[in-house]
Amino acid sequence: MPETIPVTSTVLPVLPPLSVQAERLIELGVHEIAGLPAAELRMFAEAAGAAEAAEGAAAGDGALLAVHPHQAPASALAPLLGRDGKPGFVVTDMPDVDFFTPLETVALPDAPLYLLTGLDRGDQMANWSPNEALPALTAQARTPLVLTEGIHWVMQQPAVLERNHCFMTIGSRLRKSNGALDARTPAVWISNGTGRDGRERRNAPKVGWCWAGNRHTWLGFASATARVQGPYRVLIHHDSAGGARQ
Repeated sequence: MPETIPVTSTVLPVLPPLSVQAERLIELGVHEIAGLPAAELRMFAEAAGAAEAAEGAAAGDGALLAVHPHQAPASALAPLLGRDGKPGFVVTDMPDVDFFTPLETVALPDAPLYLLTGLDRGDQMANWSPNEALPALTAQARTPLVLTEGIHWVMQQPAVLERNHCFMTIGSRLRKSNGALDARTPAVWISNGTGRDGRERRNAPKVGWCWAGNRHTWLGFASATARVQGPYRVLIHHDSAGGARQ
């Protein structure tokens, strides 16, 4: 494995309660993009928080509320990100961003709304390539985030995206017509305002890509411990063979 870069920022801000996250999505109009009534988001968040409390945990403690990418694609979510008063964007050479779908080993709940638990930015894997990080995450019983999940994370907690500590979302990949994986892997970072980004986009949140075999000292690998379908904590586990089971 590659040398691990010393981590200088690993304590991430706590996510807001699920009810607050639901209101944030409604404020941004995500429910309209997804074709969901605002009341449905509120009811889901309330039920999930109640289920957490019943298990003796703080309501929604550390969980991220996500909308399934079939309901709200990355191209529609990226502009809703914000930093320094500037909206997020998708790089110009990624017009096919919405065709990046979950890897076969990444099972998303079959529901419009779900939760992710145990989020980690993967700072300790900075300077690893996606090809090196994926098997390591699998060995740790962690599941890599897909692109829309990473966008949701930044949407709810903008401080998770910081200079020199951004992240890839290698749970999403693009399949070529011959079935082989495209070499690009999605990532979320902060624009320097250079090249085709444009000076006006300096410091804006940016959805882009990196080669699967390349290493970057400023990009970790976002992952979670589980995806939870509905308020009753139906966990989607990932076994060592790469399959998924409930």
